[in-house]
Amino acid sequence: MAASPRARTRGLLSRDGIDGAILITPSSSSHTLRMRFTIDAAYLDRQLRVIDVHTMKPNRIGMPRWRARHVLEAEAGALARWGIHTGVQLSIDH
Repeated sequence: MAASPRARTRGLLSRDGIDGAILITPSSSSHTLRMRFTIDAAYLDRQLRVIDVHTMKPNRIGMPRWRARHVLEAEAGALARWGIHTGVQLSIDH
């Protein structure tokens, strides 16, 4: 989870991939500037319901989603494998 300003700024930069996913919070948009790999970004509302999913190639800037409060980022294809799509309700286990 990237919840601090420093962690949100770093995100997935300087990585060659990710095993799992990272939750960026609070956030309503995503970008892949200076990233080395394509990602899936799931935009989540306050209740962690998926409101949009988008695949982003490196060096792209995504449009903000006005209802999004969090963004879940994973390697391209991972969200589909996990069954994460628009309308799915997610939860966080600690």
